[in-house]
Amino acid sequence: MEVPRLGHGISSPTSPCENMIKNLSLEAIQLCDREGHKSQNSGIAEMEELPVPQNIKINNITCDSFKISWDMDPKSKERITHYFIDLNKKENKNSNKFKHKDVPTKLVAKAVPLPMTVRGHWFLSPRTEYTVAVQTASKQSDGDYAVSEWSEIIEFCTADYSPVHLTQLLEKAEVIAGRMLKFSLFYRNQHKEYFDEARVQQGNKMMPSVKDNSGSHGSPISGKLEGIFFSCNTEFNTGKAPQDSPYGRYRFEVQAEILFNQKTNLYFGDLYCMYTAYHYVILVLAPSGSPGDEFCKQRLPQLNIADNKFLTCTEEDGRLVFHHAQDVILEVIYTDPLDLSLGTVAEISGHQLRSLSTVNAKKDPSCKICNISVGR
Repeated sequence: MEVPRLGHGISSPTSPCENMIKNLSLEAIQLCDREGHKSQNSGIAEMEELPVPQNIKINNITCDSFKISWDMDPKSKERITHYFIDLNKKENKNSNKFKHKDVPTKLVAKAVPLPMTVRGHWFLSPRTEYTVAVQTASKQSDGDYAVSEWSEIIEFCTADYSPVHLTQLLEKAEVIAGRMLKFSLFYRNQHKEYFDEARVQQGNKMMPSVKDNSGSHGSPISGKLEGIFFSCNTEFNTGKAPQDSPYGRYRFEVQAEILFNQKTNLYFGDLYCMYTAYHYVILVLAPSGSPGDEFCKQRLPQLNIADNKFLTCTEEDGRLVFHHAQDVILEVIYTDPLDLSLGTVAEISGHQLRSLSTVNAKKDPSCKICNISVGR
C-alpha cells in the first residue's frame, strides 16, 4: 500500500506504522490546522470540489483502536486518493499545567472502503477521551495534495482493557510472583474513625466502596467495581502481617476462610508498580453469584483457587490451608459487605508509612515488567 512521500509537508512517524496498524497505512503528518491554514512549505493545495466528510460515525471502539466512517458524495469518490485524520486527546482542565502538552496526531491514510480501522497503541491510550476530524485529499502528479475543508469535530472515548489484555498482564505477573508463603489472616488498616462509623452508622459492617484509579489506566475495575480492600502479605522472617501500614493505625483481622473458600471465586485484576522495584497485584474475591462476581465474570480472568501463582486455598487433612505469593504485594478486593463481628479490631504498634500508600497511585508507564503494548 502506498505511503506518501516525505518532503511534501509530511514527517515520518516515531515508529514504523507497518508494525502498529493492521488495516491502514498511516503516518504522522504536519499538515495544517482545522481552520484550513496551510504552511508555506506544506505542499498542499485547495480543491473546493472535494467533498467534506459528513455524519462521521465512530464504532467498534477498543482500548487502542476504533472504526471510522462517514457519508460522502459517490460522484467524488474516484478523485479521492487519501484521507487526513486529525486525532487529539480531549483537553483535561485538571491536567498538570507544567507537563508537556500531548502532541496532536495527524494521520494520512490511503483511501480505502469505509468503515476503516485506526489502530495504534503509540497514539491511542485506554479510557481516554479524544476528538477527531477528517479531510478528504487528492494526491497530484507533482506529489502535492488537494484537500477538502475539515469535517465537524467528533468526540469519543477509548475502552478499558479487554480480558485478552488482562491475560497478558496476568502472564507477566505470574513470572515475578515468586514462591508461596502460608498465611491465615486477611487484614485491613484504617483510621479509628472509619471503624467507629462502621459500627454506629453502617450496622457494624464495613461496606464496599468504588475502587479508586490506582494501577493500570485501562483497568476495567477502576472507578467501577465496588469492594473492600484487604491485605494478606506476611513478613518472611515472622510469618505475620507487618506492623507498619500506610492506611491507618487500626487493623481489622479476619480468618482467611471467612473471605476465601470453595464458595468464593477469585479473579486477576491488575499488575502495576509506582516507579519502584516491587510490584502490586490486584486480586478480586467475589462470593459466587454475588453482584461483584457477575461484574468480574464479564471482565476479568478467573483463577483456580487451588492452583495459581498468587493466592491459593487448598484442603489438607480436612482443613483449609492458604498461601500467598512472596515477591509481589497483593491487594485483595472483597466485593461484599463484611460484619466487624467476624473479626477483631486493634491498634498496631508500628508506624503509618503514608509514602507507601497506593491510593490513586499512577502506574509507571516505562516499566517493562508490568506494561503491555496497548497503552498504559
